[in-house]
Amino acid sequence: MKLYYSPGACSLSPHIALLEASLPYELVKVDIRAKKLENGEDYLKLNPKGQVPALGLDSGEIVTEGPVIVQMIADHASAKALAPAHGSSERYKLLEWLNFLTSEVHKSFGPMFAPALNDEAKAFFRERVMGKLKYIDSQLAGRDYLMGKQFTVADGYLFTMLTWADRMKFDFTAMPHLAAYKARVAARPQVQEALKKEGLIQAA
Repeated sequence: MKLYYSPGACSLSPHIALLEASLPYELVKVDIRAKKLENGEDYLKLNPKGQVPALGLDSGEIVTEGPVIVQMIADHASAKALAPAHGSSERYKLLEWLNFLTSEVHKSFGPMFAPALNDEAKAFFRERVMGKLKYIDSQLAGRDYLMGKQFTVADGYLFTMLTWADRMKFDFTAMPHLAAYKARVAARPQVQEALKKEGLIQAA
């Protein structure tokens, strides 16, 4: 498999999932603004959406959309329990989390990265994200991870967005469960490896 990624972007989520799943993969870096691969090839020919992540399968098929990709990865390594079994009530709970993260949290972060947006508009979206994170903090009381004791692909997704919150100087003082959760996920060896491979932290 090939993971088309941009360092620190939402492609970090499937990168973490691949490492947690112990699946073999190749990293292919994408210049999102230029829509080019490192070798100069046109990324739009591969993925007309022009976004990351994209997962290239051995069959030649390209799969896009992070919440779909991470479930595919989890299903390829079911013994790792990165997603509950298909058809189970727990699987639908995972889907609930993935949909909430992508539609409510991820999409609210997006405008804050837009250079053309004024500070007032960015402040609006910042408050919106904070409200969503406060809800997540309340749900993490008594839990190690979003689904309870078990780390799942939803955790890699949320953690990715918490790294964006760090870069934007979000204050988690009033969200102790979320702060503890972030540290817990960050300490996972596979998460550390993903961050190092993307050049987001220094290799020891």
